[in-house]
Amino acid sequence: MADDLRALEDWAGALLSKLQPSERRTLNQSIARTLRRNQQQRIAAQRNPDGTPFAPRKARQPLRAKQGRVKRQMFNKLRQAKHLKLQSTASSIAIGFMQRTARLARVHQYGLRDRPGRNAPDVQYAKRELLGFTDADLDVIRDQLLQHLIP
Repeated sequence: MADDLRALEDWAGALLSKLQPSERRTLNQSIARTLRRNQQQRIAAQRNPDGTPFAPRKARQPLRAKQGRVKRQMFNKLRQAKHLKLQSTASSIAIGFMQRTARLARVHQYGLRDRPGRNAPDVQYAKRELLGFTDADLDVIRDQLLQHLIP
């Protein structure tokens, strides 16, 4: 995957260097918005970038005996635009989580240990890749570059 990204960067670098900075910034903003939308959809579908499903939540003991089951989706609020920020300049695109949500996302992204509550014991979280490039994302980047350069 990294080799594909490097090849795309080398190919597009020469073409983008001929554009004015304002045109590059506009193109980068468009690509960043599309990538963020793809990341949000993938997180909502509970999929890793390689297409495998997220590891399921750890089973908890029921707080009370009740009929039925409450099924909540993971990272429901985390994928909102107010948490999943994008920054784009004429030379770069950055999509990521900021401030307090960055810590939570990092724990799940790499499968680290964390303490879920103030007095709770440490918990080993399963690896759930929230951010990452899929093959479709690389195709979208290439297509948007070509669409912008060849009207």
